[in-house]
Amino acid sequence: MVSENTAALPPKVWATLVTNDDYLKGVLALNYRLRCVKSKYPLLVLYTSTLSQASVDCLKRRSIATFQVPRLAPTTGKEYTDDPRFNECWTKLIAFSLTDYSRIVLLDSDMLPLQNMDELMDLDLDLPAVSGSGDAVSSKRVFAACHACTCNPLRKPHYPSNWKPENCAFTSQHASPEVAQTTGADISTGLGKLNSGLLVINPSKAIFDQIVTKMNEAGLDYQFPDQDLLADVFKGRWVALPYIYNALKTMREPAVHGAIWRDDKVKNVHYILSPKPWDELGPDGTWKGDKPIHKWWIDAYKSMRAEEKTLGVS
Repeated sequence: MVSENTAALPPKVWATLVTNDDYLKGVLALNYRLRCVKSKYPLLVLYTSTLSQASVDCLKRRSIATFQVPRLAPTTGKEYTDDPRFNECWTKLIAFSLTDYSRIVLLDSDMLPLQNMDELMDLDLDLPAVSGSGDAVSSKRVFAACHACTCNPLRKPHYPSNWKPENCAFTSQHASPEVAQTTGADISTGLGKLNSGLLVINPSKAIFDQIVTKMNEAGLDYQFPDQDLLADVFKGRWVALPYIYNALKTMREPAVHGAIWRDDKVKNVHYILSPKPWDELGPDGTWKGDKPIHKWWIDAYKSMRAEEKTLGVS
């Protein structure tokens, strides 16, 4: 791993992984919004050799800390032909190995922070010496995440047949929407799945070794690679956060989880699936989309570009 401009970073950081140039706009907007909500903590961009030097230079011109990491993947296992994006998701798990930091909050680069989330840096989790022991009795808080939405609202045919609204942890909160703003459903609710778009981590070599060992088991066949592995290896040992920290854009639809979604409570939107908001920008910068939730990202990006133009940043 190549350490670059990370020497001055504090022990607690936000981090995101980018493996191709298509997500550069997402990373830039993510960093901008973390500044806008006045986070005390910097963003560390993890990247692989598949990211162009031009993109790396773009990050450096904005004084964004970067750290090159190797691609992580199972030695055997399925290729995600239906969802090629998943082939790169394993590399996110390398964040568990970055023991120079005491706390990493890992964010997907297609996220848009709307409110300050610094409280996640102080969330109570097991110390590495406890979590790394593998003792499921003494260690119940290895990492924190939000539940996966298992409704499959787009009816993707290759998703598991049990991914339906009645098996979704968020559906269980429809009757108590105010509670859903502050409390995640019990981790055993529904299918017990998590979404790895936001992970609160205390890095640990022992935990990372457990992850890699599981990754390299013969016949590994997870539908959703990194997040299914985490839910499997650490079953009953993770902390469920309320949806507001990883608010999947599809959840806002009235027929999905509009019953709990509150625009004024959401702290971080996750633009899962395609198209991404930046895909809807024309060559002249005109937005071609029509979803209000996508316009939130577009407005943030345009605000960032206006600021950068004033500062002479290209």
